[in-house]
Amino acid sequence: MKKKKIELQVLNISNSQAQAGAYALVLGEVDGKRQLPIIIGATEAQAMIIEMKGIVPPRPLTHNLFASVLEVLGVKLMRILIYKVDNGIFYSYLYMKTEETILRIDARTSDAVALALRMNAPIFIYEDILEAECLKIVEGSTDPTKDSEPDKDELLQEDSIDILKTALQKAVDEEDYERAARLRDQINQLKNNL
Repeated sequence: MKKKKIELQVLNISNSQAQAGAYALVLGEVDGKRQLPIIIGATEAQAMIIEMKGIVPPRPLTHNLFASVLEVLGVKLMRILIYKVDNGIFYSYLYMKTEETILRIDARTSDAVALALRMNAPIFIYEDILEAECLKIVEGSTDPTKDSEPDKDELLQEDSIDILKTALQKAVDEEDYERAARLRDQINQLKNNL
């Protein structure tokens, strides 16, 4: 039986309070309310933020270099797929096409997303993984992708706290106390930054 895939988009990247030097990448369901937080490294977060803000570095960064090499070789990044999660670690495939061949390459999810941003490739996840790992946003919550408010950063932090509180409750309900402790630390650090 073929698994259902859901398309995601990057909503936010913020400092992670769970781990020093780490960041929280928040992916959101396209045309849906579920959000998926993923802890990523500082280098990958910086690479994503640079691309999202349209900053052109004086020399190519690693993800830019890889995208350029693929382009020169005539390889198209068709999509990425988050296919597995194990103990909080997300696993992804890059699906690439060259002439008549489709290639599937295993990649860290942070690298896959950074590359997808550069190559305008869609991001997908299996429905069952999203449902198991997601944070559900209630009706009336502020949409973190809108930037019409003057205090966007503050609103994003407040939304992030609400999202993290929901995840904390889910972790406690599932007796995943390690994850709950990390989420609690993230909430406390965000509250201190407000």
